[in-house]
Amino acid sequence: MSDKPIELDLDDAGVARSLPQPLHPRDEVQQVPYRPVQFRDDDLPSALERAAAWLREAQAWLGEDVDVIAIHLDYDERDGSPYYDVKLLCNEEDLAGAPIAVREQVAGRAIG
Repeated sequence: MSDKPIELDLDDAGVARSLPQPLHPRDEVQQVPYRPVQFRDDDLPSALERAAAWLREAQAWLGEDVDVIAIHLDYDERDGSPYYDVKLLCNEEDLAGAPIAVREQVAGRAIG
């Protein structure tokens, strides 16, 4: 164990600045608990496809599987709102990039 703390480059929401962000304007990484990543659309397959694409990109960035605790599906029947609301409830340490920082710290110790 090292006495040197692991440094994370986080934004104001507490997620890694380099974390891939969902591309569609209706989709977002939300606040805790379980850091929901939201995908909203009137077409459920489109929302699910964007969720899957983001998950693949986030896992490639993280270098390992993102710990998805649950998948939540809800509906919004208000006028003007997308009907489907898909949320991936993710481990906040993964979205903060902690596994990347740990690997970098271990690699730095191995080199230095």
